[in-house]
Amino acid sequence: MSHFKIPRIIIAGTNSGVGKTTIVTGILAALKQKGLTVQSYKVGPDYIDPGYHQLASGKVAHNLDTWLIPADKLVPIFAKTALDNDIVIIEGVMGLYDGGRTGISSTAAIAKLLDAPVILVIDAKSIGESAAAIALGFKMYDQEVNLAGVIINRLGSKNHQNMICEALEKIKIPVLGSIYRNEALHMPERHLGLTPVTEHNAHGMMSQLQEQISAQVDLEELLKIAYQSSTLNTKSEKTNDFHHSPLHIRIGVAQDEAFSFYYPESLDVLKALGAEIIPFSPIKDSTLPPVDGLIFGGGFPEMFVNELTNNTSMHESIRQACREGMPLYAECGGFMYLTKKIIDFNGQEYDMVGVIPAKCNMQSKLQTVGYVEATALTDSVLCAAGDVLRGHEFHFSQMTHDDDDIQEPFPWAFEFKKTRTGAVYSGGYAHKNIVASYLHMHFAGNEQNALRFLTKCMEFKQERK
Repeated sequence: MSHFKIPRIIIAGTNSGVGKTTIVTGILAALKQKGLTVQSYKVGPDYIDPGYHQLASGKVAHNLDTWLIPADKLVPIFAKTALDNDIVIIEGVMGLYDGGRTGISSTAAIAKLLDAPVILVIDAKSIGESAAAIALGFKMYDQEVNLAGVIINRLGSKNHQNMICEALEKIKIPVLGSIYRNEALHMPERHLGLTPVTEHNAHGMMSQLQEQISAQVDLEELLKIAYQSSTLNTKSEKTNDFHHSPLHIRIGVAQDEAFSFYYPESLDVLKALGAEIIPFSPIKDSTLPPVDGLIFGGGFPEMFVNELTNNTSMHESIRQACREGMPLYAECGGFMYLTKKIIDFNGQEYDMVGVIPAKCNMQSKLQTVGYVEATALTDSVLCAAGDVLRGHEFHFSQMTHDDDDIQEPFPWAFEFKKTRTGAVYSGGYAHKNIVASYLHMHFAGNEQNALRFLTKCMEFKQERK
């Protein structure tokens, strides 16, 4: 049993849209300005919010999710990545008690797992003393959650602030911050939530955000609460279940503005198994680097269709690698890129790589969101038939396949099951050396599949020689 003293605090919300990401980003920037080393985390599977964290703190942010990673592995990963920092700031997901079915991976569940104090963000726009009733309800709902105080956001006036603070004082819930409305600090959004930091000048608002948070949040009290966190106990710092010689292979990972959805710790699993990660850009690079396998993560290819379509030399390079039998794994945006066409929100068609005989059509409404179990329907470079992967889906596009281009039946990769509704459906594509679908998963929670993929890459390397 290892014992760690990790000053930590969770910034939660009553619901989505209360300003958690803006506030956490400002706190990170303000603490860094004070000269502190800050490590940040995001509860849940979100890829975009950690980009804002990294911009503010200067450090890669990590995700905490007990659906994607078993709890007994998550705590050691947290301890390993949190050590040697002055303070850890964790941003919650949705409302404090919202998560998957039965509350799995909710902010409250993570708070109890890490024994971390919680600061609740309340959007005060259009309410007064009722803010105190909301805070009291959240505090009493689960008294195993250590709700240590609140931050009041979007205040309209000094009188508004006094009204709410006096009500909270009556019920002895500390106020750690009173933040006034400032539309200039509103972070840009689009169809999947916030716009990634790689696509706009987020640097421009960082100093202004840091100044407002420094002035309107009691950072000293926040630090005091964090430093009062209990000692964290964990059985082991080891997160890798496998014992073998390193594989010594090179894995090309698509990383640019269109493909940015990767969990740092997920890629670290591949590194621990002996893979060298070689980033490349489907937008900017004309050909693939010399590698033994390919991974295309999620992102927003629909926002970069012109650049992706026009880079025909990259298309051919990927097609040639597939013809040679190079193992290829793709998630969501990467899956879309590998199909024949992406059809944008206006119905315009754009040619993509075409190694998957299907099209992806952007829809006006969200097609699916939430945690899923994906059961492999066939042996592939990623899975043995019957393997069950835990992951999540979140996409606006819809894949349709062309029966004229393929053998019958269509080689679906997985049978998906939604954890909330129990709905079951086929999805993805698994044929020869390619596995691709809308599934997002974490290799730390699916280590045997990481090893299988890399082993197939090693076999390809040896056969090519």
